[in-house]
Amino acid sequence: MIKSMTGFGKHTMQLPSKKITVEIKSLNSKNLDLTARLPQVYREFELEFRKQISDALLRGKVDFTLSVEFTGKEASASINTPVVLKFMDELKAIAGGDDVKLLELALRMPDTLTTDKDEIEEEELSAIRATLSKALEAIQDFRQTEGKVLEDDFSLRVKAIRELLSQVEVMDKNRLDAIRERLEKAVSDLKTDVDQNRFEQELIYYLEKYDITEEKVRLNNHLNYFEETLNTSDSNGKKLGFISQELGREINTIGSKANYAPMQQLVVQMKDELEKIKEQMLNVL
Repeated sequence: MIKSMTGFGKHTMQLPSKKITVEIKSLNSKNLDLTARLPQVYREFELEFRKQISDALLRGKVDFTLSVEFTGKEASASINTPVVLKFMDELKAIAGGDDVKLLELALRMPDTLTTDKDEIEEEELSAIRATLSKALEAIQDFRQTEGKVLEDDFSLRVKAIRELLSQVEVMDKNRLDAIRERLEKAVSDLKTDVDQNRFEQELIYYLEKYDITEEKVRLNNHLNYFEETLNTSDSNGKKLGFISQELGREINTIGSKANYAPMQQLVVQMKDELEKIKEQMLNVL
Protein backbone atom coordinates (compact mmCIF):
# COMPACT_ATOMS: atom_id res chain seq x y z
CA MET A 1 0.00 0.00 0.00
CA ILE A 2 1.62 3.23 -1.12
CA LYS A 3 1.06 6.60 0.51
CA SER A 4 1.00 10.06 -1.01
CA MET A 5 3.19 12.84 0.37
CA THR A 6 0.25 15.22 -0.04
CA GLY A 7 -1.91 15.48 3.06
CA PHE A 8 -3.65 17.61 5.67
CA GLY A 9 -4.37 16.95 9.33
CA LYS A 10 -5.94 19.11 12.01
CA HIS A 11 -7.00 18.53 15.60
CA THR A 12 -8.25 20.79 18.38
CA MET A 13 -8.30 20.15 22.13
CA GLN A 14 -10.09 22.30 24.70
CA LEU A 15 -8.49 22.82 28.12
CA PRO A 16 -10.17 24.71 30.99
CA SER A 17 -8.56 28.00 29.96
CA LYS A 18 -7.02 27.34 26.54
CA LYS A 19 -7.90 25.92 23.15
CA ILE A 20 -5.04 24.10 21.45
CA THR A 21 -5.10 23.65 17.67
CA VAL A 22 -2.55 21.81 15.54
CA GLU A 23 -2.55 21.92 11.73
CA ILE A 24 -0.18 19.93 9.52
CA LYS A 25 0.04 20.22 5.75
CA SER A 26 2.41 18.31 3.46
CA LEU A 27 3.41 18.33 -0.19
CA ASN A 28 5.93 16.29 -2.14
CA SER A 29 9.66 16.69 -1.57
CA LYS A 30 12.74 14.48 -1.97
CA ASN A 31 13.48 14.73 1.75
CA LEU A 32 11.76 16.04 4.87
CA ASP A 33 11.48 19.83 4.70
CA LEU A 34 9.69 20.91 7.90
CA THR A 35 8.54 24.46 8.68
CA ALA A 36 7.24 25.05 12.22
CA ARG A 37 5.07 27.96 13.35
CA LEU A 38 4.34 28.16 17.07
CA PRO A 39 4.11 30.85 19.76
CA GLN A 40 7.40 31.99 21.27
CA VAL A 41 6.61 30.57 24.72
CA TYR A 42 6.55 27.03 23.24
CA ARG A 43 9.79 27.33 21.27
CA GLU A 44 11.77 25.30 23.81
CA PHE A 45 9.70 22.25 22.81
CA GLU A 46 10.10 22.76 19.04
CA LEU A 47 12.77 20.08 18.63
CA GLU A 48 10.57 17.55 20.42
CA PHE A 49 7.61 18.40 18.15
CA ARG A 50 9.83 18.23 15.07
CA LYS A 51 11.05 14.75 16.01
CA GLN A 52 7.49 13.53 16.58
CA ILE A 53 6.50 14.81 13.13
CA SER A 54 9.59 13.52 11.31
CA ASP A 55 9.22 10.04 12.84
CA ALA A 56 5.65 9.87 11.55
CA LEU A 57 5.84 11.54 8.13
CA LEU A 58 9.40 10.66 6.97
CA ARG A 59 9.36 12.74 3.74
CA GLY A 60 7.63 15.76 2.27
CA LYS A 61 7.48 19.53 2.48
CA VAL A 62 5.64 19.86 5.80
CA ASP A 63 4.07 22.94 7.40
CA PHE A 64 3.32 22.56 11.12
CA THR A 65 1.28 25.21 12.96
CA LEU A 66 0.53 25.24 16.68
CA SER A 67 -1.90 27.86 17.96
CA VAL A 68 -3.04 28.33 21.54
CA GLU A 69 -6.07 30.51 22.26
CA PHE A 70 -6.78 31.73 25.78
CA THR A 71 -10.45 31.09 26.59
CA GLY A 72 -10.66 31.11 30.40
CA LYS A 73 -11.23 34.21 32.51
CA GLU A 74 -8.55 33.14 34.93
CA ALA A 75 -5.90 33.25 32.23
CA SER A 76 -3.46 36.05 32.93
CA ALA A 77 -2.97 37.16 29.34
CA SER A 78 -2.64 40.48 27.57
CA ILE A 79 -2.53 41.63 23.98
CA ASN A 80 0.93 42.10 22.48
CA THR A 81 0.02 45.41 20.83
CA PRO A 82 3.14 45.95 18.64
CA VAL A 83 2.86 42.46 17.18
CA VAL A 84 -0.88 42.86 16.52
CA LEU A 85 -0.39 46.23 14.79
CA LYS A 86 2.39 44.78 12.65
CA PHE A 87 0.17 41.91 11.53
CA MET A 88 -2.69 44.32 10.78
CA ASP A 89 -0.42 46.50 8.62
CA GLU A 90 0.83 43.49 6.68
CA LEU A 91 -2.70 42.11 6.17
CA LYS A 92 -3.97 45.49 5.02
CA ALA A 93 -1.13 45.75 2.48
CA ILE A 94 -2.04 42.33 1.09
CA ALA A 95 -5.84 42.34 1.07
CA GLY A 96 -7.16 45.58 2.54
CA GLY A 97 -10.33 45.52 4.67
CA ASP A 98 -11.69 47.33 7.70
CA ASP A 99 -9.76 47.48 10.97
CA VAL A 100 -12.20 45.30 12.93
CA LYS A 101 -11.83 42.41 10.49
CA LEU A 102 -8.07 42.87 10.34
CA LEU A 103 -7.91 42.82 14.14
CA GLU A 104 -9.81 39.52 14.25
CA LEU A 105 -7.38 37.98 11.78
CA ALA A 106 -4.31 39.43 13.48
CA LEU A 107 -5.29 38.04 16.89
CA ARG A 108 -5.20 34.52 15.41
CA MET A 109 -1.54 34.91 14.54
CA PRO A 110 1.28 33.58 16.76
CA ASP A 111 2.58 35.68 19.68
CA THR A 112 -0.33 38.17 19.64
CA LEU A 113 -1.16 37.28 23.24
CA THR A 114 1.33 37.25 26.08
CA THR A 115 0.98 35.54 29.43
CA ASP A 116 2.63 36.15 32.77
CA LYS A 117 3.44 32.45 33.08
CA ASP A 118 7.00 31.68 32.06
CA GLU A 119 6.71 27.91 32.43
CA ILE A 120 4.39 25.54 30.59
CA GLU A 121 2.55 23.17 32.89
CA GLU A 122 2.95 19.46 32.25
CA GLU A 123 -0.81 19.06 31.74
CA GLU A 124 -0.76 21.60 28.92
CA LEU A 125 2.34 20.08 27.34
CA SER A 126 0.75 16.61 27.43
CA ALA A 127 -2.34 18.06 25.77
CA ILE A 128 -0.22 19.56 22.99
CA ARG A 129 1.53 16.23 22.42
CA ALA A 130 -1.81 14.43 22.27
CA THR A 131 -3.24 17.03 19.88
CA LEU A 132 -0.20 16.70 17.65
CA SER A 133 -0.58 12.90 17.65
CA LYS A 134 -4.23 13.19 16.56
CA ALA A 135 -3.31 15.65 13.80
CA LEU A 136 -0.60 13.25 12.61
CA GLU A 137 -3.14 10.39 12.55
CA ALA A 138 -5.44 12.56 10.43
CA ILE A 139 -2.73 13.43 7.91
CA GLN A 140 -1.64 9.78 7.73
CA ASP A 141 -5.23 8.79 6.87
CA PHE A 142 -5.30 11.53 4.22
CA ARG A 143 -1.99 10.32 2.76
CA GLN A 144 -3.22 6.74 2.66
CA THR A 145 -6.43 7.73 0.86
CA GLU A 146 -4.48 9.74 -1.69
CA GLY A 147 -2.04 6.84 -2.05
CA LYS A 148 -4.89 4.48 -2.98
CA VAL A 149 -5.82 6.85 -5.83
CA LEU A 150 -2.21 6.85 -7.04
CA GLU A 151 -2.00 3.07 -6.75
CA ASP A 152 -5.10 2.59 -8.89
CA ASP A 153 -3.69 4.95 -11.50
CA PHE A 154 -0.32 3.15 -11.56
CA SER A 155 -2.06 -0.19 -12.02
CA LEU A 156 -3.94 1.15 -15.03
CA ARG A 157 -0.75 2.56 -16.57
CA VAL A 158 1.16 -0.69 -16.05
CA LYS A 159 -1.72 -2.63 -17.59
CA ALA A 160 -1.66 -0.31 -20.61
CA ILE A 161 2.11 -0.82 -21.06
CA ARG A 162 1.61 -4.60 -20.84
CA GLU A 163 -1.05 -4.48 -23.56
CA LEU A 164 1.23 -2.40 -25.78
CA LEU A 165 4.10 -4.84 -25.11
CA SER A 166 1.82 -7.70 -26.22
CA GLN A 167 1.18 -5.85 -29.47
CA VAL A 168 4.93 -5.36 -29.89
CA GLU A 169 5.49 -9.12 -29.43
CA VAL A 170 2.87 -9.95 -32.07
CA MET A 171 4.28 -7.36 -34.46
CA ASP A 172 7.86 -8.51 -33.87
CA LYS A 173 7.17 -11.84 -35.57
CA ASN A 174 6.88 -10.10 -38.93
CA ARG A 175 9.13 -7.11 -38.28
CA LEU A 176 12.48 -8.73 -39.11
CA ASP A 177 11.02 -10.28 -42.27
CA ALA A 178 9.84 -6.84 -43.33
CA ILE A 179 13.27 -5.33 -42.61
CA ARG A 180 14.98 -8.15 -44.52
CA GLU A 181 12.67 -7.67 -47.49
CA ARG A 182 13.32 -3.94 -47.48
CA LEU A 183 17.11 -4.43 -47.46
CA GLU A 184 17.02 -7.05 -50.20
CA LYS A 185 14.96 -4.73 -52.37
CA ALA A 186 17.41 -1.89 -51.72
CA VAL A 187 20.31 -4.11 -52.85
CA SER A 188 18.46 -5.29 -55.94
CA ASP A 189 17.68 -1.68 -56.86
CA LEU A 190 21.42 -1.05 -57.03
CA LYS A 191 21.47 -3.24 -60.14
CA THR A 192 24.93 -4.53 -59.45
CA ASP A 193 26.30 -7.95 -58.66
CA VAL A 194 26.99 -8.75 -54.99
CA ASP A 195 28.53 -11.72 -53.26
CA GLN A 196 25.44 -13.53 -52.06
CA ASN A 197 27.22 -15.36 -49.24
CA ARG A 198 28.80 -12.15 -47.97
CA PHE A 199 25.45 -10.38 -48.28
CA GLU A 200 23.74 -13.08 -46.21
CA GLN A 201 26.40 -12.84 -43.50
CA GLU A 202 26.09 -9.07 -43.32
CA LEU A 203 22.32 -9.32 -43.33
CA ILE A 204 22.28 -11.77 -40.42
CA TYR A 205 24.67 -9.54 -38.46
CA TYR A 206 22.50 -6.51 -39.26
CA LEU A 207 19.26 -8.23 -38.21
CA GLU A 208 20.82 -9.48 -34.96
CA LYS A 209 21.49 -5.87 -33.99
CA TYR A 210 17.75 -5.23 -34.23
CA ASP A 211 16.68 -8.24 -32.19
CA ILE A 212 14.65 -7.10 -29.14
CA THR A 213 14.03 -10.45 -27.44
CA GLU A 214 16.09 -9.57 -24.35
CA GLU A 215 14.49 -6.15 -24.05
CA LYS A 216 10.98 -7.62 -24.19
CA VAL A 217 11.84 -10.14 -21.45
CA ARG A 218 13.46 -7.50 -19.21
CA LEU A 219 10.59 -5.06 -19.71
CA ASN A 220 8.08 -7.72 -18.72
CA ASN A 221 10.16 -8.59 -15.64
CA HIS A 222 10.38 -4.94 -14.61
CA LEU A 223 6.60 -4.60 -14.94
CA ASN A 224 6.17 -7.62 -12.68
CA TYR A 225 8.62 -6.17 -10.16
CA PHE A 226 6.82 -2.82 -10.23
CA GLU A 227 3.50 -4.48 -9.41
CA GLU A 228 5.06 -6.61 -6.65
CA THR A 229 6.59 -3.51 -5.05
CA LEU A 230 3.32 -1.63 -5.44
CA ASN A 231 1.52 -4.32 -3.44
CA THR A 232 3.93 -4.50 -0.50
CA SER A 233 2.85 -3.28 2.93
CA ASP A 234 5.35 -0.40 2.91
CA SER A 235 5.24 2.70 0.75
CA ASN A 236 8.32 2.42 -1.50
CA GLY A 237 8.25 5.61 -3.56
CA LYS A 238 12.01 5.76 -4.16
CA LYS A 239 12.18 2.07 -5.11
CA LEU A 240 9.28 2.44 -7.52
CA GLY A 241 11.08 5.44 -8.99
CA PHE A 242 14.18 3.35 -9.68
CA ILE A 243 12.08 0.63 -11.32
CA SER A 244 10.43 3.30 -13.48
CA GLN A 245 13.88 4.31 -14.72
CA GLU A 246 14.58 0.71 -15.72
CA LEU A 247 11.24 0.53 -17.53
CA GLY A 248 12.18 3.64 -19.47
CA ARG A 249 15.58 2.20 -20.38
CA GLU A 250 14.06 -0.95 -21.92
CA ILE A 251 11.31 0.96 -23.73
CA ASN A 252 13.87 3.37 -25.21
CA THR A 253 16.06 0.47 -26.37
CA ILE A 254 13.12 -1.22 -28.06
CA GLY A 255 12.34 2.06 -29.81
CA SER A 256 15.91 2.55 -31.01
CA LYS A 257 16.17 -1.04 -32.27
CA ALA A 258 12.72 -1.26 -33.83
CA ASN A 259 13.58 0.33 -37.20
CA TYR A 260 9.92 -0.26 -37.98
CA ALA A 261 7.41 2.59 -37.97
CA PRO A 262 4.35 0.66 -36.64
CA MET A 263 6.38 -0.65 -33.69
CA GLN A 264 7.87 2.75 -32.97
CA GLN A 265 4.33 4.13 -32.70
CA LEU A 266 3.61 1.57 -29.99
CA VAL A 267 6.84 2.58 -28.23
CA VAL A 268 5.71 6.22 -28.23
CA GLN A 269 2.47 5.17 -26.53
CA MET A 270 4.42 3.19 -23.92
CA LYS A 271 6.61 6.23 -23.24
CA ASP A 272 3.51 8.36 -22.78
CA GLU A 273 2.10 5.97 -20.18
CA LEU A 274 5.46 5.79 -18.40
CA GLU A 275 5.75 9.58 -18.26
CA LYS A 276 2.38 9.74 -16.54
CA ILE A 277 3.66 7.22 -14.00
CA LYS A 278 6.82 9.27 -13.40
CA GLU A 279 4.84 12.48 -12.92
CA GLN A 280 2.67 10.90 -10.25
CA MET A 281 5.65 9.10 -8.72
CA LEU A 282 6.89 12.46 -7.39
CA ASN A 283 3.99 12.40 -4.92
CA VAL A 284 4.66 8.92 -3.54
CA LEU A 285 6.17 8.59 -0.08
